[in-house]
Amino acid sequence: MAGLIKVACMVVLCVALVATPIAEAITCGQVTTSLAPCLSYLQSGGAPAPACCNGVRSLLSAAQTTVDKQTVCNCLKGAAGQLPGLNPQNAQNLPAQCKVNIPYKISTSTNCANIRF
Repeated sequence: MAGLIKVACMVVLCVALVATPIAEAITCGQVTTSLAPCLSYLQSGGAPAPACCNGVRSLLSAAQTTVDKQTVCNCLKGAAGQLPGLNPQNAQNLPAQCKVNIPYKISTSTNCANIRF
């Protein structure tokens, strides 16, 4: 009887693992889409639009693993280097303006490989 219970538990565990959706990795496309409402702030300053801060918050909540967080960092770093008219100080101030905590600077000089969460 104990053997039958062990087998039943293994079957239930396997079904649960197969039925659990696999989390998808965050892409630079998602980062770009989430931060698109921030372009005006990043270039000109002022106050970021509410949609900008909502995008920042949703992006941060979606990045749960170290790999995801490093991906977001690398995407931000790459975008910072390609955005014409980017004010580097505005990029660094964006988390504070949106009242969120990002444990690295949004900068072209950030070493995302060193980030551990």
